[in-house]
Amino acid sequence: MSDLKKIPCTIVTGFLGAGKTTLVRHLLENAGGRRIAVLVNEFGDLGFDGSFIEGCGIEGCTQDDIVELPNGCICCTVADDFVPALNTLLNRPNPPEHILIETSGLALPKPLVRAFNWPDIRSRVTVDGVIAVVDGPAVASGAFADDPDALAAQRAADSSVDHENPLEEVFEDQLLCADLIILNKTDQMAADDKSKVLAEIEEHLPRAVKVIETAHGKVDPTVLLGMGAAAEADLDSRPSHHETGEDHDHDDFDSVAIPVDPVATPEALVARVERAAEAAGVLRIKGFAPVDGKPMRLVVQGVGQRVAHHFDRPWKAGEARDGRLVVIGLKGFDVKAVEAALRAG
Repeated sequence: MSDLKKIPCTIVTGFLGAGKTTLVRHLLENAGGRRIAVLVNEFGDLGFDGSFIEGCGIEGCTQDDIVELPNGCICCTVADDFVPALNTLLNRPNPPEHILIETSGLALPKPLVRAFNWPDIRSRVTVDGVIAVVDGPAVASGAFADDPDALAAQRAADSSVDHENPLEEVFEDQLLCADLIILNKTDQMAADDKSKVLAEIEEHLPRAVKVIETAHGKVDPTVLLGMGAAAEADLDSRPSHHETGEDHDHDDFDSVAIPVDPVATPEALVARVERAAEAAGVLRIKGFAPVDGKPMRLVVQGVGQRVAHHFDRPWKAGEARDGRLVVIGLKGFDVKAVEAALRAG
């Protein structure tokens, strides 16, 4: 089958909190009538990003168009999760015209790209392009530089840990595989910081890759879709610290889902999340909670000390108004301290 008959797939990668889901939502909102399906993968066991997309009221985007693969990175579960899920979309009576694949923030894109050569799917799909979303303020603040305290806690929990910096390895692998890099959240950056981050990105790249600066993931869909990269046939130009999923088992990271009681105000929960994020090794906090007297579900997302919140949708009839936050961090992070901070009044 020629590439013209293959369904194009765009892989959206990027570290925790970079803005991948926001970019995917923007693409769906500006699809121009194109039938687009989404595969969403999350490291924690709370299906959050998929419901975030599904609940945003995008015309033409139905529940059947969103497939969630929680509790593990698809770079490590290609055979068990990714290929079957992709086949489910391809075998629909009216298959999508384009598929977006949003990876976990800890996933490596290259093993996923390699999977497009599997016999089950190689004649039906192609990797139109790999987009790496970069959290500009996080890079500028040194989020991927060495954190001696966090690494010491990680090694104390697991003496076999030998990486100098697991965060940098994941970040770099995502850049090395990219056909396009989105420098996101530039509205939160000074000009000097932006120049510094652009220089740091360039240092990681072995080949010329275009970088687009934006805020809130707002990029023209015609730039993001239709690249025609056929990345699965171009693996040699995409070096990686971990060439296959078997080389990368995520032992450097932990996640925990923590129940959250109803809160009096959004600001009260934000304050708890900010306190929890101070625990050494915590990388990302996200989830939702009910607010007293409010019919809408409160969404909270934290990266470091930057915490954002908004109401995304009404609680459904008969839906349990249960709050839950997923916390992702380096192996050995202080879960008890995080739980105490999140449950404090």
